[in-house]
Amino acid sequence: MNNSRVLVVEVSPSDPIGRLGDWLAEAAVTVDVVTEPGSLDGCAGLVVLGGPQSANDTEFAPLRQLLRDAVANELPTLGICLGAQLLAAANGGRVERNPEGPEIGARLIAKRAAAATDPLFGPLPLTPDVLQWHYDAVTRLPPGAVQLAGSPQCANQAFRLGRLAWGVQFHIETTPEVVREWAEEDAAGLSEYDLDLILSRSIAVHDDLAEVWRPFAHAFAGVVRDPDAVPAPHTAASSTTAPLTDPAAIRAALAAEVQGTRPVLPLPTRRPPTDG
Repeated sequence: MNNSRVLVVEVSPSDPIGRLGDWLAEAAVTVDVVTEPGSLDGCAGLVVLGGPQSANDTEFAPLRQLLRDAVANELPTLGICLGAQLLAAANGGRVERNPEGPEIGARLIAKRAAAATDPLFGPLPLTPDVLQWHYDAVTRLPPGAVQLAGSPQCANQAFRLGRLAWGVQFHIETTPEVVREWAEEDAAGLSEYDLDLILSRSIAVHDDLAEVWRPFAHAFAGVVRDPDAVPAPHTAASSTTAPLTDPAAIRAALAAEVQGTRPVLPLPTRRPPTDG
């Protein structure tokens, strides 16, 4: 088996591999982008990207099976946004409309205690920058999954399933051009939101995203090259930082980091309703 080939499933043309492909290539893995699930034969890793569809759609039955096979065979796997939802749904989790509504734009998430010993999440900041653009969410993790990050608006921002599969609800692969296209496509559905503010912040955050998630991509490539070096996850990991499980504690941590790193901007909010 080629020990550096990563199969990347581009679920929708609206969400290409983008900068993630460059970061993986920098780390000496071969990126093979496909639009259909195909086979895992000859693959050393699997990445499933995002899209506007539902993870529960019948069209994704073959892809969900591929993700089940990847987990069962301990193939290094990374699901992004819809890809994470598909990973969860394929392995006994639940995906549905996010009870807190759409999560859109540049945000921060908070690591959980279990992330401290995770080979991908361990080195990340406590509250890393992310780019959100989702309406559905993983509302129940698969059996045995370990929660790695959350936020007040979406509890399951990142998780690890088995030894070598990770799902992230947010985007790390985007370019400003892609985000502009999303904003144009979703403008009607987001008419209650300050989309101009959301878009400006989403474009501005890309340098910060690269600072955090480029090393993350390199770490995933390292797992692809040497999966045997990765131990099984611990469900009760110790951490030098107190675990964040309470929404109020998460908000406090987010506020502290924002104030310490960059000017405070209000989170994008819905526009006030108009009468008539």
